[in-house]
Amino acid sequence: MSTSKIAFVTGANRGIGYSIARHLTAVGISVIGTYHANEDEAKAAETALSHEDAKLRMLQLDIANHASFTEFAGRVKALLASGFGQGGLNYVVQNAGNIIHTRFDAATSEQLDNQYNIHFKGPYLLTVALLPLIRDGGRILNITSAATRFYLPDHGPYAAMKAATEVISLYMAKELGARGITVNAVAPGAVASDFGGGLVRDDATVNRSLAEITPLGRVGQPDDIGAAVRGLLSDDMHWVNGQRIEVTGGQSL
Repeated sequence: MSTSKIAFVTGANRGIGYSIARHLTAVGISVIGTYHANEDEAKAAETALSHEDAKLRMLQLDIANHASFTEFAGRVKALLASGFGQGGLNYVVQNAGNIIHTRFDAATSEQLDNQYNIHFKGPYLLTVALLPLIRDGGRILNITSAATRFYLPDHGPYAAMKAATEVISLYMAKELGARGITVNAVAPGAVASDFGGGLVRDDATVNRSLAEITPLGRVGQPDDIGAAVRGLLSDDMHWVNGQRIEVTGGQSL
């Protein structure tokens, strides 16, 4: 049986999730990733990131379809055995998500349900479903948002669900401590990716205004977050637990 380490990363076909998978496979950590709908993009990611020392394998998952999680965990278990010769996961990174831009007083019940199901209930219940597969001494990272610290226009419902995930991360860290599993939240700031329609990446005015409130003088790139996740999953970071780690370049200090 293989002794290589395996990470599970949701939303690994694009943006921050793809960067996380790229940084992990680059250091010999194989990845089981998920994608929502774009199978061609997922297959291209598998081809691009798999090499002699590590590989990426993608599974389809709708993070809002909570009833599918028991069956999905079975698919992960089967892939661990057949694709990697492994019986468990070393790392779980909950990254998949979307955003509905709206003022708090304009959000509809359906929009709130969407953000709740995708950013809180989905990752929460998926982690529960995967717990039997996470090895003792493993790591869980929940990707949240710097918008839980400072105000961004039309981010209220999204930020509120990310804040809830940061709180449950503390409880997870406490309650999984007996198994030696650490749990932390990683909060990116503005990142130039296709998230939210690519506004930060593609709108020069938005990009410039966010760079101006960041001490390092630019917005983040997906690789800034991927590199941070790789570092937090390294053996040297085993004593970091129950923390919210902001990766923003100092945005809005």
